[in-house]
Amino acid sequence: MSASEAPTAKPASDSIQLFSSHSTDYARFRPTYPEALFAWLANQCATTDTALDLAAGNGQASSPLTRYFRHVLACDASAEQLSAGGDWPEVQRFVADAEHLPLRRGQLDLLVVAQALHWFATPPFFSQVQLALKPSGLFCAWCYSLLEVSAEVDALIRTLYSETLAGYWPAGRASVDAGYSDIQVPFTCIDTPAFALEAYWNLSELIGYLGTWSAVKQWQRRQGRDPIAMIESQLSSAWGSAEQRRLIRWPLHFLTGFPNR
Repeated sequence: MSASEAPTAKPASDSIQLFSSHSTDYARFRPTYPEALFAWLANQCATTDTALDLAAGNGQASSPLTRYFRHVLACDASAEQLSAGGDWPEVQRFVADAEHLPLRRGQLDLLVVAQALHWFATPPFFSQVQLALKPSGLFCAWCYSLLEVSAEVDALIRTLYSETLAGYWPAGRASVDAGYSDIQVPFTCIDTPAFALEAYWNLSELIGYLGTWSAVKQWQRRQGRDPIAMIESQLSSAWGSAEQRRLIRWPLHFLTGFPNR
């Protein structure tokens, strides 16, 4: 793979098309990961030459890695997602499927998968990971739970998530709900500290984020209505002043380990 290789178009699956068609919204309304997470990951690696952010999307995990690794690669099956985050001059981006990575054997010190492992947690993928990581290389995948704001707001969002949108979530979502505890990895796993995403958002930013949910997009397509608009007045009442900024948390769940050789 050339260091100057840019994202190129390729045939996309339905799930890739779903996320690609709303890539700008994902870049705008997704929360950012805590800096302490990337510092901790770098400290677990014997060397910090090359890291790969797989299923990188708009680069939420890619850019922070550049502060700790000499070379950072970002791979996604969607060229549109990789382009949505603007310029990433310090990150080498390329388009590829998770099961067919154009990497050299033992090239990576770290491979991370942020909120995406449930799409491709297959034996062929893990075989790719085993080949791409150095003997001392680290694998870390994570997902985040349903957001936490306040008891009243949380109850409304849980109803939207579990009842209104029931049957509209992609099959892999069950693994996210389980905190990835249902995924078996062929690695020697290690404990990961407790980390969470945090953001201070107003109501419109929260609504924008909810609109990026894949199940919301599917519901809109089939029903011809917006499920978030149906609860917007209740959310507004529970939130308070629309411009008030509230702390929102998403607890993170991890699968972290070293390849078994």
